[in-house]
Parts: sequence; C-alpha cells; structure tokens
Amino acid sequence: MSDLFSPDRPQLCFDDLAVRQELETLVIGPLTPSHAFRWSAAIENFHRIHYDQNFAIYHEGLPNILIQGSWKQSILPRYLKDLTAPGGWAWKIAFQHRAMIVPGDTITVWSRVTGLREVGGLGAVELDLGMRLQSGLESCPGSATVFLPLRGGKEVPYPFVLPEGYHDAEEEA
Repeated sequence: MSDLFSPDRPQLCFDDLAVRQELETLVIGPLTPSHAFRWSAAIENFHRIHYDQNFAIYHEGLPNILIQGSWKQSILPRYLKDLTAPGGWAWKIAFQHRAMIVPGDTITVWSRVTGLREVGGLGAVELDLGMRLQSGLESCPGSATVFLPLRGGKEVPYPFVLPEGYHDAEEEA
C-alpha cells in the first residue's frame, strides 16, 4: 500500500500549525464497483450489497452497491499516518458513519486543527476530521489526536509513549 501523500513531503511540525488551520486534503475517486468488490474479497465480506447491483437496488432498496464501512474505517487512520509521517504519531481517532458511499462518488478526506498543546517536548494536536462526498455531505465526521515533533526538538518516540504530563482533552472536560 503506497503513501497517500508524496514521500518527499517535508515533515509536518507542531510549530507550523495554528488553531482553525485546514490541513492537506486527500481526494479519492471517483470510486468504482471494483473498489467495493476488491475490499469485499480482502476482508471476506461477501454480502451481496457490496458487489451485486441488482440485489442491492431491487432486493435491498439501496441506490447502488455500497462501499463498505470498513473501507472508510481504513482510510481515516491511514490519512493521519501519512499526514504525520515520517516523524509523527496518530494517537487516537473517533468517527461516525453517517452517509453511504457508492460507486461514482468522489470523497475528500480533510482535517482541521482544533487544539494545540506542547507536552513533554512534543506537540499534541487535536483535529476535527472527516470524509466529505462531492455533494458536500459529510460521510464520516470525527476527531483525532496526533503527536508531532517541534521544529528542532526531540523526535516522537517509536514505539510511541505518551509524554509525561499529557492528559486527554476529553478527560479534562
């Protein structure tokens, strides 16, 4: 599986970010029936709504075959991994499935900085993120926490260990 962004991209650093900043997007599509079929085979999900258009439309009443929710689940963490690479760490992600994705759709994966904290020499970055359809409908709204290096600072450790003094923003609320 290739990186979503150019491997020559410079490291995203904590110092480069500001609250409300929109980060790099990823556009995927238009999606095809083969996206659904290949993913069905890869995860051994052979429910006909993912590959049999007549069954999906006439038996299940769907608009088309559906791209699996697990495919969407795989894209958001991969987006964060590639966005923070090579020296960052995607720590936590949460999202909801709110809209179906079907062949013909083009999706835009996006993120926006909602909080910045320096903790233990690392940058904790809170994000809103999601997967938006070409119609503007949000398919997978969510949030994430990533850790990035400070420019000229220490590297984010691998394997990752939370910096001393870090408290989850949700725990503080």
